Amino acid sequence: MYAYEMPGSRPERAVGLPDPDAVDLAVEVFRMLADGTRVRLLWLLLDGESPVGDLAQAVGKPQASTSQHLTKLRLARLVSTRRQGNQVFYRLANDHVRQLVIDAVHHAEHAGPGVPPHHQGTTQPLTTTMPANAATTTTGASR
Repeated sequence: MYAYEMPGSRPERAVGLPDPDAVDLAVEVFRMLADGTRVRLLWLLLDGESPVGDLAQAVGKPQASTSQHLTKLRLARLVSTRRQGNQVFYRLANDHVRQLVIDAVHHAEHAGPGVPPHHQGTTQPLTTTMPANAATTTTGASR
């Protein structure tokens, strides 16, 4: 069991550890966020649902590759789908996912020099605020 945080307050320390199953699910969520294309896809979905073709074009990847990324995100319960005719539309699964994506990108912006864009009152598309090499691993291999 862990301490519940009331909005605007912080407990001095958490009581105990989270449930092991919840930790395993959190690890899987972070695995999904460890890929630049998937983070970009989630960022694009902050504005609402979108069909696979539009998402593929926005991230500059083939539709088949984009569909594979979106399937992984769906299996991790980060996105959900809606079918209309022969098109599949994706959207963020819930507001928790929305906040996670925003917080992750804003946290990353703090690692760079200067004032992060989200503190300047200007938000830029993720594709311009995250350099292409930001999605590489420590060995330099792109995922």
